[in-house]
Amino acid sequence: MIATVLNEGESIRRLLDSLVAQTRPPDEVIFVDGGSTDNTVTVLREYEDRLALRVLVEPGSNISAGRNRAIAAAQGDIIAVTDAGVVLAPDWLERITQPLLDDPSLEVVSGFFSADPATIFEAALGATTLPLADEISPETFLPSSRSLALRKAAWITAGGYPEWLDYCEDLILDLRLRKIAAPTMFEPRALVYFRPRPTLESFFRQYYRYARGDGKADLWRKRHAVRYATYFIAAPLILLLGWRVHKALWGLFLPGAYVYLRDPYRRLRVVLDEASRAGKPHVTPEDNLMALALVPIIRVAGDVAKMIGYPVGWLWRLKNRPPDWRDV
Repeated sequence: MIATVLNEGESIRRLLDSLVAQTRPPDEVIFVDGGSTDNTVTVLREYEDRLALRVLVEPGSNISAGRNRAIAAAQGDIIAVTDAGVVLAPDWLERITQPLLDDPSLEVVSGFFSADPATIFEAALGATTLPLADEISPETFLPSSRSLALRKAAWITAGGYPEWLDYCEDLILDLRLRKIAAPTMFEPRALVYFRPRPTLESFFRQYYRYARGDGKADLWRKRHAVRYATYFIAAPLILLLGWRVHKALWGLFLPGAYVYLRDPYRRLRVVLDEASRAGKPHVTPEDNLMALALVPIIRVAGDVAKMIGYPVGWLWRLKNRPPDWRDV
């Protein structure tokens, strides 16, 4: 299993403890530290007697470079990949690697992820931004590298993670793996849990960076174009029609709002129920109302962050002319 870390400090213990508790112990664990200035490396090395652990310190390496360095250093053929800020389900490693052990023709296993909120804001954020397992189409799913297993040979053939890209690097690897037609399986029971961002500001920065990565990598042109058209053409046009023609035309916002908020509100109940079953504090009626009010705020904030970040990424792309990730 491999992961990259940077200034995780004491929080990395949650991941390490969940690794120690796996039903299938990892044959080797490789962490690449990107130059932490806190006690991250010290904490990692405390677990060397409980895990087959190696810590590689590579100051200045980004997530892609760190993952590539870790996979290159791994001795095994099957590589499980996750992120520093998660907790693994006890059977995660077993679930995500067993299909590769059972089927030599399989090259990639896509695991899944679930929100582990500690506050009502985090629950609303998880419901707004994360799909549920029943929404996933295995044929089109592009897995996050917080829950992924692949053969080292597939990683080599796909060209690894793009080290010129600071965000959305796992999507590029997914698309490269699809381009080389690597046989892939979706295993929703291979679960990792992670906390959504704790504040609206930190969420805004996260989605700004994601969209900037989209621009740098020339990803999702149509998706971003639809967002700009919605906010800068459709919405102003409905406002103008309601003002100039008849106020009843403002009712056109209702079907748009339904589409915009339907999935987040459906997920919200599931997220809150799962948090309750996990022993989180009881959700009061006031908490439910707060979560309902937060969903549209989070949705709009995420869209604004993307609309700002995407052109910044495109300007970077025009200036730096990075390699075309489609060339595998």
